[in-house]
Amino acid sequence: MRILIVEDESRIADFLDRGLRAEGHFCVIAGDGEEGLSLAQEGDFDLILLDLVLPKMHGHEVCQQLRMKKVSTPLMILTAMDSVDDIVAGLRLGADDYMTKPFSFEELLARVESVMRRSSTRQEENPSLQVGSVTFDREALRVFVDGEEVHMTAKELAILELLMSNPGKLFSRERILSNVWGLNMDPLTNVVDVYIGKLRKKVDTEGGESMIETVRGLGYRLHMPPGSGEQPQRSG
Repeated sequence: MRILIVEDESRIADFLDRGLRAEGHFCVIAGDGEEGLSLAQEGDFDLILLDLVLPKMHGHEVCQQLRMKKVSTPLMILTAMDSVDDIVAGLRLGADDYMTKPFSFEELLARVESVMRRSSTRQEENPSLQVGSVTFDREALRVFVDGEEVHMTAKELAILELLMSNPGKLFSRERILSNVWGLNMDPLTNVVDVYIGKLRKKVDTEGGESMIETVRGLGYRLHMPPGSGEQPQRSG
């Protein structure tokens, strides 16, 4: 998994980073609330670990802003603030779990697994994504354009699911590489551009605007048709 650690104490951040990497996860560390909020909105993370007492922006505000902006990434608060009021406030603002420091790494891993199971269950309850004329059945791994099935390779499916699950969100080539191909790909490769080109040929309607927008020098994002809202339609 890709995990964002928002923690200003370097000792704790390094402890989490080393432990989670040893478990096979990829971690990014943000040292203050503003950086954490920015990375959480722009990056493709599977989980956010958030401290509360942070420079520049309190963790409660970070959590609240993310949920207001419809960022649904699972989020766990890790903090020394252990009063009932603090815990209730964090959960009501949208946190999926709340752990008080100090904690054992074994308990953290168990709670991470629990949070991700709940997140996976929510996704299974909504197996289909729809944006414009494109429907993605995530359960069957099938894509339909105007009701007609379109064959996709595994990599094409992975890129399309990433973009359709995050409409309007900008993904750099490096982010797409990391998410779809793993961390060992050459960052200078043009494989992402090649696959985006293939996807466009399969999902774009003739004469219409491309579903996948290129942001020059930055990456790609899913273009939302007018009147479709910020979120993809989901059906179960």
